[in-house]
Amino acid sequence: MPEMSNNYALILAGGSGARFWPLSRNAKPKQLLNLFDDSTLLNQTIDRLEGLIPVENILILTNSLQEEAVRKIATKLPAENIFAEPAKRDTAPAVALGIGLIAARNPDATMAVLPSDQLIQDTDSFQSVLGDSLTIASQTDALVTIGIKPTWPCPSYGYVERGPAAALGFDTTHEAMEVTTFREKPNPELAEEYLRQGNFAWNAGMFVWSLKTVTNELREHTPELAGFIDQLKDSNDVVATTADKFPDLTPISIDYALMEKASRVLNIEATFDWDDVGSWISIAKYFPTQGDQNQTNTEITEIDASNNIVFNARKDSRVALLGVDDLIVVQTDDALLVANRHQADAIKNLGPKLPTELL
Repeated sequence: MPEMSNNYALILAGGSGARFWPLSRNAKPKQLLNLFDDSTLLNQTIDRLEGLIPVENILILTNSLQEEAVRKIATKLPAENIFAEPAKRDTAPAVALGIGLIAARNPDATMAVLPSDQLIQDTDSFQSVLGDSLTIASQTDALVTIGIKPTWPCPSYGYVERGPAAALGFDTTHEAMEVTTFREKPNPELAEEYLRQGNFAWNAGMFVWSLKTVTNELREHTPELAGFIDQLKDSNDVVATTADKFPDLTPISIDYALMEKASRVLNIEATFDWDDVGSWISIAKYFPTQGDQNQTNTEITEIDASNNIVFNARKDSRVALLGVDDLIVVQTDDALLVANRHQADAIKNLGPKLPTELL
């Protein structure tokens, strides 16, 4: 593994709160909520890096709506390590901003890009995989992805096609495979085929690379972003440079801008548990069960009610269910959601119809 002082992490902590309304809001999406215990997903993401990446080398990228909440949560980090994007420009410009900020501090860095909204409970296995990824990225000219072994033919994830084992010239605990292609979100039939073939991984949005390799790749494939990184690296005021240059960058995803075009990408399959907790149904799997398969974060009263999800954020109220099945019930101080659990993904569509003060 590279010297720990050269290890950096960029945690992406933006996004919206649409899928978990009314608990989540634009200023407080799921990674900033106490969904499972007293620790937020953002805090868990930071804590998983302890002993692998120095806390002063962990940067968080968020947006102006969420910056205040992020600062209240990420108190372990130096204040100057939390940045708010001045405009929404998709993942490639966001990652380029992180690369530039790190390059201004340490041009010899090896960095990991990590989402803040994924649930990972096996920290030891996570650190083992990430440690190998950092080692490979620091000693080769490859970009490294951490992939998730598919457990079902999910059409909502991007996929990574894994080819032969990589010839590294040194030993690692986890085998790295050459990436053949990145595949966009497939239709259900194609997802079934990927699962049958067995050489595909879900693209979890976790990337590791040396600054030298990633800037060389961006210079070749996305020179606009490489130029922005150079401007940040040479700037005497990165905040002012970001405010001036970032809003003019072309919105594009990191997969399109870089990963699908890079000359060499390696994939390590995760040995840790992973859940992107993308809906109330995903979160409810971690709640206790009461009565007839009612999943709830608190005690409820229920008669002839089954397969419901209840989340009550109020300590002074009680939820009672009578003769209802397959509901999602979420109670907050200022709103109540009652939805069919089979339409959990459509909760995000409520936004345009809600009063702005509730978003």
